[in-house]
Amino acid sequence: MAEVFGSRSLNDKKEGGLDKDGELKEARRELEEWKARFEKADDVKARLILEKLTEDDAKTNAQQEMNACVKNQQKTQDEFNESMRTVQDEIQKLTRYNQDLLEKLKRCQDELEAKKTESRKLKQKFKIYAQIPDTEVKFISPNKETREEGDEDSQPIRGVFTISQRAAVLLQGGQALITFEEEKVARQILKIAKCSVSCENSSLDVKPRRITMDPAVKFEVHLDVSRKELKISNVPDVMPEERMKDRLEISFSRPSRGGGEVEKVEYDKNTGTGCVTFLQPGVTESLVLRGRYDVELDTEVKVQVGPIYEYQLRRFQTFCGCPKRTILLDDIQDMVDEEDLQDHLEIHFQKPSNSGGEIESIKYIAKPKVLQAFLCESTEEKDDSL
Repeated sequence: MAEVFGSRSLNDKKEGGLDKDGELKEARRELEEWKARFEKADDVKARLILEKLTEDDAKTNAQQEMNACVKNQQKTQDEFNESMRTVQDEIQKLTRYNQDLLEKLKRCQDELEAKKTESRKLKQKFKIYAQIPDTEVKFISPNKETREEGDEDSQPIRGVFTISQRAAVLLQGGQALITFEEEKVARQILKIAKCSVSCENSSLDVKPRRITMDPAVKFEVHLDVSRKELKISNVPDVMPEERMKDRLEISFSRPSRGGGEVEKVEYDKNTGTGCVTFLQPGVTESLVLRGRYDVELDTEVKVQVGPIYEYQLRRFQTFCGCPKRTILLDDIQDMVDEEDLQDHLEIHFQKPSNSGGEIESIKYIAKPKVLQAFLCESTEEKDDSL
């Protein structure tokens, strides 16, 4: 029993030693693992610390860049605000300038419209609406002794006409025009602000006024009428232009129809007009008096014929002013008949005691009549009279 027990104890010791060696080896192995892990962790730690330092540097740089960006942003914002204020100031200036231009444009348009209105009025004043009656005109030819041979054929028929507009005054109802024989009488009457005229059993007050006439014009019209050229019109477009010229030349060359030898023919197909030039004068004058001429085209056609002339406006003159011997009586009340009242006015202003004098003419009209009074130039004193 003792041997068995002793042997078991020894075995137990051996097994215990073996277990301790295994544990020691296991411990060493674990120690090596932990050393390796520690070294690895230390490497990771060192790497992380390095990365942290790198990131800190990057963060610092980023912070610095961000601060710089913030400063740049603030600077840019300030510059933008300054630019915006400048632009707004410029916009306000341009708005004011534009408003000034619009106001100036409106003023210019108003002035232009006023000028146009004034121009229309002036054109209306200087337009002469008059039907000139037919008048026999005697044409005087040059002296035969001084006239060279062939001049009569080459020279056109020339005429000079003088157009003179008579000065006029629009006489309203309740007004009168008086022309005295002497200027001094008219001047004396105009110095009186109001004249009391006896009219049957009462009196009426009239106001003498100076007359301001509208401008009158005088000019000359120089007219040259061709002796050889004849204007044709209303020519129908029924054939080509060259063929039409030939037909016109043949038609106007026939003496049996009043024509003559043709020098040349001009024709415009678009307007249906043309010009025929004869070699000898005299043919044109006789054809112009007819007004129409028979032309043989595909059929016989009547075309209009007329003179060819040139005219010039010369010596255009305007006259304005106040007549020296004629005055206007205004604010006349219709107390009696028109003729009786005119007689009372004439009697009153003939009396020297009323600062009057001899009257050349007088005209009074009652309301609501309107009369256009024309003033003519006196041949003796070169003054205006009714």
